Amino acid sequence: MTLTFDGTVIVPAADPDDGERTARALQGHLEPSSTVIAVNVIEKSGGGIDKAPMEQRKDHAGDIFERIRGVLDESPAAVETEVLYGTDVVERIFEAAREEQADAVVFNAREGNRLAEFLTGNVARRLVKEASVPVVALPQTEP
Repeated sequence: MTLTFDGTVIVPAADPDDGERTARALQGHLEPSSTVIAVNVIEKSGGGIDKAPMEQRKDHAGDIFERIRGVLDESPAAVETEVLYGTDVVERIFEAAREEQADAVVFNAREGNRLAEFLTGNVARRLVKEASVPVVALPQTEP
């Protein structure tokens, strides 16, 4: 049985490599009726000092989307991109999924150690544990 997405999927990406890796893993699962909405969440500090200047973070999101489009331009799916803003990355991803009436949130889990997971809040683990829409973790693919 082959998994295919024939509706709308939200594809969060944290950096250009993550976006490209996820797009490659997703590419074979798309149909002409698929819509991929690639998102990058710019985490706001909620009143504190932000991690980087806003313009720099928007440019970073643009680099992510360029890499995703570079892979998915050959796919049969429609590809959209959106920069999201929020104080909680996972909550904002699921909010976007509800807004877009997405069928699923699809991601490619990055390798990491427990310390990295602890320091970053382990977004992948939270995506699965706090899911308000179906969540699909795609298997790792070779570059």
